Amino acid sequence: MSDLHAKPLPDFAKTATIYQIFLRTFTDEGTLRAAEAMIPHLAGLGIDIVYLCPVVEADDDMDKNYWSDRQNKSGFENPKNPYRIKDYFKVDPEYGTDADLKRFVDSCHRFGMRVILDLVYFHCGPKAVFIEKHPDFVVRDESGEVKYGQWHFPMLNFESEGLRQHLLENMEYFIREFDVDGYRCDVSGSVPLDLWEEGRARMEKIKPEVFMLAETNGGIEEQVKAFDSNYGFTQLHGTYELLDKKIDVAELRKRTTDFYERMGDGRFLSGFDSHDIASDHYDKRAEAVCPIEATNAALALCFFRRGFPFIYNGQEVIDKNRHSLWANRDHGSHLHVDWRGACTERGMARMQLVKDLIALRHTHPALAEDTGFEWIDNDQPATAFSFIRKSEEETLVAVLNFSDNPVTVTVSTVLDVHGGDVLISYGASVKKPAASEETEVKVDLLPYGYLLARI
Repeated sequence: MSDLHAKPLPDFAKTATIYQIFLRTFTDEGTLRAAEAMIPHLAGLGIDIVYLCPVVEADDDMDKNYWSDRQNKSGFENPKNPYRIKDYFKVDPEYGTDADLKRFVDSCHRFGMRVILDLVYFHCGPKAVFIEKHPDFVVRDESGEVKYGQWHFPMLNFESEGLRQHLLENMEYFIREFDVDGYRCDVSGSVPLDLWEEGRARMEKIKPEVFMLAETNGGIEEQVKAFDSNYGFTQLHGTYELLDKKIDVAELRKRTTDFYERMGDGRFLSGFDSHDIASDHYDKRAEAVCPIEATNAALALCFFRRGFPFIYNGQEVIDKNRHSLWANRDHGSHLHVDWRGACTERGMARMQLVKDLIALRHTHPALAEDTGFEWIDNDQPATAFSFIRKSEEETLVAVLNFSDNPVTVTVSTVLDVHGGDVLISYGASVKKPAASEETEVKVDLLPYGYLLARI
């Protein structure tokens, strides 16, 4: 474990839940105006931070040699990859105008939510507006030709002081002109850490409480000055793999334990879907292939364990539609969240579950960031999680079954749980230990049953 420590979190972030909006799939129109109409819905769930995927102008170059492999494979023939930027300072007309972005941010603020945008600084598009005027802004080979990275995009040249200043001014621009509250930083580990650190220092002079999310899996050095959290792919992808039955609970616990030890007091996301996962696994989206009880249990896990709960657009209505980074109203316009789910009995129950989980995070100190976490052993290690969350005010215990079958889980600790101390549960009941079993308790769980209780 590193001797480094993460910077303190601003108070608003300690109990925050993050909601990702990918505009192309969030609504049929795929615009900021259409998304703005959904802000009261997000506020009603209790969302704290809205994360918008890139809204700046994407490169429309039609040469497929400079499209990513995933972009070509998608089959949508859309040249505009939102992660292949043409102009870092211009809102893409696909999504709307500067005024639309300002209205969206202002509306979120009126409903008590913060907004973070997506920064894509590792690479740019082949027709980026600065390449001709500032040839040193991109990496070049010995003959002066542009060098292209793993996704076939020009790589930015961080040895260029002009490029660094361009990006630093870009970070300041959306804070100052649109009042955004921070950024999610794409492939941030491939960008020099000192650039992020300098950027944060400059942003804090405009807005002292910015929130910075790194798209990495560690390490802790990123959170000493620059970032508040990273993506925590160990949990994000690992939980998807658990639902996909590629790994079992014991394997995810092992991976998570190693990650926690490496991260120390660092922070990370806790989810199982995202714009990337939905695009890459569209034919096996968790909501489409798993029982609803399984994805409900996964959501509960995301709120009970360490990390910022992370909800991808449409999860709250059990959206099962195919999503793609390269589909929009002009290319596969049917690929968007099926909001009709909000009118179904299951969809309404899912929305209520999300509201209840967010409310628990807001009101129970032990579920906040920077609080204690401890695994508890049980006799069903391949199928059942059991752990404790602890703060100065309270201690909570969580037990979750990720099996298709009912199980009785014997937990190696005494759970002094009374009826009024169960905070939330599904298909769970606690058996009081006999006098001869004072150091263990049995919990009956239905398939994908779970329990969170105060002890």
